[in-house]
Amino acid sequence: MQGLIEQLLNGIAMGSIYALVTLGLALVYGIMRILHVAHAAVYTVGAYAGLYIFHGTGNLFLAFIGAMVLCAIMGIIIERFLYYPLMKYPPFVPLIGSITVLLAIEEVCRLVAGPYIITFPAKLPFPEAHIGGIFISSTLMAVYCITASVLFILWYITTKTSLGLAMRATSQDISMASATGINSHMIVSITFIIGSAIAAIAGILVGIYYNQVYPTMGTVPAYKTLALIVVGGLGSVPGAVVASLLLGIGETILIGYANIPLPRDALAFIAMIGVLMWRSEGIMGSSR
Repeated sequence: MQGLIEQLLNGIAMGSIYALVTLGLALVYGIMRILHVAHAAVYTVGAYAGLYIFHGTGNLFLAFIGAMVLCAIMGIIIERFLYYPLMKYPPFVPLIGSITVLLAIEEVCRLVAGPYIITFPAKLPFPEAHIGGIFISSTLMAVYCITASVLFILWYITTKTSLGLAMRATSQDISMASATGINSHMIVSITFIIGSAIAAIAGILVGIYYNQVYPTMGTVPAYKTLALIVVGGLGSVPGAVVASLLLGIGETILIGYANIPLPRDALAFIAMIGVLMWRSEGIMGSSR
């Protein structure tokens, strides 16, 4: 029983990291109705930026802030110079451009940082815990606390502020929102800033959690997050979070604990196929 609980805690941590990576993708799709695959490249750059800033300063807080700022700028650049000119074309055109950006940035990371795995030997300043014989490491505590904080801040922004009201209006109908005086282009840019900053946090947490950063670390998350936003409901941020947590727990319990003979990364796509067959709008998506 103790082993099952420990695996469950690990699954929640893994699902929390998936949620942080998926949030940006869900936000962008909710506003622009495009699949922002290049978000995984932002996540990779965030991991590298956090790693190098930490090595240069020895300060993990500065590593988070610096990586978030860099990724926010990167998100704006992608939105302005990739998606904005391509919005007049069918949705598959921005998707192809996004995949191209992902592959290009991965190659740049390989050329600049090298093709090898680099360790990220940082210790997050969070306490350890022992509950009924169950040990919760400082890294797990950090993942729980940081993810909960990010989700709370995002919830507060989207539900309790005028910015959140403008974001919700833009996501429902960008043309009508613009007609009522909302600067929809600014809202889109802010959405990219928020999503990209969260991706930087996720990249650093993954680097510390696995103690490794490498150029292609965003490849699997790029396609796994697409499956997650389909399972959660396209454009639904709560659905993306729920789907991410369920996937993290499912991977850990079913494959890690129960030893079901499936590749770990296959579960997300099996869930996506099931959702498309029996509930195409996703767990928390709208049926319209």
